[in-house]
Amino acid sequence: MSNIKKVVLAYSGGLDTSVIVRWLQDTYQCEVVTFTADLGQGEEVEPARAKAEALGVKEIYIEDLREEFVRDFVFPMFRANTIYEGEYLLGTSIARPLISKRLIDIANETGADAISHGATGKGNDQVRFELGAYALKPGVHVIAPWREWDLNSREKLLAYCDERNIPVEKKKGKSPYSMDANLLHISYEGMVLEDPWAEAEEEMWRWSVAPEQAPDQPTYIELTYEKGDIVAIDGERLKPHEVLAKLNKIGGDNGIGRIDIVENRYVGMKSRGCYETPGGTIMLRGHRAIESITLDREVAHLKDSIMPRYAEVIYNGYWWSPEREALQALIDQTQTYVNGTVRLKLYKGNVDVVGRKSEDSLFDEKIATFEEDQGAYDQKDAEGFIKLNALRLRIAASKGRKLS
Repeated sequence: MSNIKKVVLAYSGGLDTSVIVRWLQDTYQCEVVTFTADLGQGEEVEPARAKAEALGVKEIYIEDLREEFVRDFVFPMFRANTIYEGEYLLGTSIARPLISKRLIDIANETGADAISHGATGKGNDQVRFELGAYALKPGVHVIAPWREWDLNSREKLLAYCDERNIPVEKKKGKSPYSMDANLLHISYEGMVLEDPWAEAEEEMWRWSVAPEQAPDQPTYIELTYEKGDIVAIDGERLKPHEVLAKLNKIGGDNGIGRIDIVENRYVGMKSRGCYETPGGTIMLRGHRAIESITLDREVAHLKDSIMPRYAEVIYNGYWWSPEREALQALIDQTQTYVNGTVRLKLYKGNVDVVGRKSEDSLFDEKIATFEEDQGAYDQKDAEGFIKLNALRLRIAASKGRKLS
């Protein structure tokens, strides 16, 4: 412990990380540097400065990372149509590699010996933070207080604050849901959600109206794509983080993006959580629509086949890994001709594709038509195609092999 002189802490300003600041000071007799990232969580991050100062912190980093987050992490992930276990759009997972990157950058800038985070010993985030940190700085020392201390309840944390005069906001009644928010989503865990049979309370949701309360008239939007990324909404060019923020508002107003799932955590347990991802839900549907007319069939199927692996890599915390970079290179290469416009209809929780167009479209009306195709496709050729593809089936059947 005596070798640790300075620690960079991922600091939110909340109860847990405020306790961690003082605990690090007391336990390691070290200087603490705090890092607070604005990833679009919807709350002011600047108040964290005053809280850190009150705890004696001299070096305080507060950074607006919204554009980098969406441009360099969210958008690359959505080029792959990434979804974990069929439902989860990885809103928490994709934020962790950026935070890890900045923790290491700041550690290098300040000469810190270690980094620290507030993730618990039961969750995925400890893995994500630390895998990223070790990949970027192999010799870094990581301090995870939840794996070391015995302050394993809110009551103990508050008692620790009282003993050491740590200023925190004390909320009466039950603890709130455990929440994590950024521009891509809000997650909810704990309380009633720990019973997978119990329905989530309507009051829990923050970004979206209930689908039954959404407008009775649909909302139409047009998304313009360049190389797989949305660059404009309804013809208005926007920066990546502006795109996502606007889609969150439009989607939330139409009751889009709520899911309630039980997922398999990397550490081995099943966990029930609820997620609001209105903008991401729209982005996924729109991207698949523009790819449907611009991607070659085999390329599209190849992408679909590797997507679960890519999603698992991100979920498990391996963004900073050679396998993710290799998968990303393939995915990005497929996006060269993913250009054009998609028209979507949003209505009471649903996202329907109602139009798509592109100068790079592979859809050929002359061939696809049910009317006279003027010789573009000879239907007689299909007979030989079918017989060749049926050859193995015919041989097996002729040998007496039966299929049940």
